Amino acid sequence: MIRSVLFVLILLLATPGWAVEPDEILPDAELEKRARDISQNLRCLVCQNESIDESMASLARDLRLLVRERLKQGETDQEVVAFVVDRYGEFVLLRPQANGINLILWALAPMALLFSMAFSGAYIRNKNRATKLKKTPPLSNEEKDKLNRILKR
Repeated sequence: MIRSVLFVLILLLATPGWAVEPDEILPDAELEKRARDISQNLRCLVCQNESIDESMASLARDLRLLVRERLKQGETDQEVVAFVVDRYGEFVLLRPQANGINLILWALAPMALLFSMAFSGAYIRNKNRATKLKKTPPLSNEEKDKLNRILKR
């Protein structure tokens, strides 16, 4: 019994989705759902690998309040996200967009992989070709005699 109570308490304390404080929650359930959806896709600039919805940092709280305020003013989800990106840069997005300069970054890793595979293949092919072309000269009579003596022992 005590173990199960402790387990439930640990789960309650470890839940990251409860970073949103009660005074932040909007009375309109639809607006709150939209705010949560937006907040889950925005990076906490302090924690960097958490969304502002999960983060307990004061800057994340400020961003959550900003998102909710702009939604209350009647902005669309895209307008709110665009405002935050304009203000803090594209780094604030947990899933960066694949356009513009980011497209180069998205394509760079696969291009580097293909280049390294092509370079490795060419190196191995040339190495094999060089060893095949390198002919071993035939043994001289002295070397043949020496080899025969070694093998007869």
